[in-house]
Amino acid sequence: MSIAVSDLTKNYGAQKALDGVSFKVAKGEIVGFLGPNGAGKSTLMKILTTYLEPSSGTAVVNGQDVSTAPMAVRSNVGYLPEHNPLYLEMYVKEYLSQHAQLHKTAKDRIADVIEQTGLSPEAHKRIGSLSKGYRQRVGLAAALLHDPEVLILDEPTTGLDPNQILEIRELIRKTAAAKTIFLSTHIMQEVEALCDRVIVINKGQIVADHKLSELKGDQAQIVEVAFDFRVEEVALNRLPKVSKVENIHEFTYLLHFNTKEDMRAAVFDFAHDNGLKILQLNQKNKNLESLFRELTNPEK
Repeated sequence: MSIAVSDLTKNYGAQKALDGVSFKVAKGEIVGFLGPNGAGKSTLMKILTTYLEPSSGTAVVNGQDVSTAPMAVRSNVGYLPEHNPLYLEMYVKEYLSQHAQLHKTAKDRIADVIEQTGLSPEAHKRIGSLSKGYRQRVGLAAALLHDPEVLILDEPTTGLDPNQILEIRELIRKTAAAKTIFLSTHIMQEVEALCDRVIVINKGQIVADHKLSELKGDQAQIVEVAFDFRVEEVALNRLPKVSKVENIHEFTYLLHFNTKEDMRAAVFDFAHDNGLKILQLNQKNKNLESLFRELTNPEK
């Protein structure tokens, strides 16, 4: 097991940032860690990378406890924090050379990670002259220098433009082939593009932990239908397994069903029995963003 967290709690005075958090991440998994601002994402990542001590509970990374063996944990973890701490006056190779010395890593690894992260065109420049996208590449290169088994990435695409996001996303995808990746983000597209599992935290507690395929499979079905005449919603509410009816535009309705069964046949039958013509019929599903909003609704 690459990461094992058990009943982890972190208090800041009277405030409880983490409240009995438990989960495991198997070797080779790419896990998206989601939550609203202030939910405890960065706190947990700082504990996993030994920058913070937990108040109680345990966190084990690659078989090493973060509290009792912090140096062993650091030697097996690559960490890209949310605010990438770079020395802007240093050159790319100079900065990576410094990190290689800290990790006691062979100097030839520098050339390897420069090529791996696509930094070759910028390798002779000062970090301060690089775009945000390339600065993130420098941070990721530093995290990869000592060839860690686990990568912990905290909001790796924050502040990047759409093209830079795609570049960093592709870079993470390539890197993932041989690493366990624990990725914190609030961007749903990031999770859907990169991860095979999602953990959602809200108010310091885990509120969901599923394979992405399972999470999508459990979504309620939505059928969008347009008839040639207006239909009373009370009639549509009599359809089997319907949970909600929305009239979104003139004769167009969204029908929510509490089943994964394809309910379009039932809608066809309804139209036939009531002398209606169907002008449009589409099957939809809630996206991850909708599920995230439901799980982290502040009114709950």
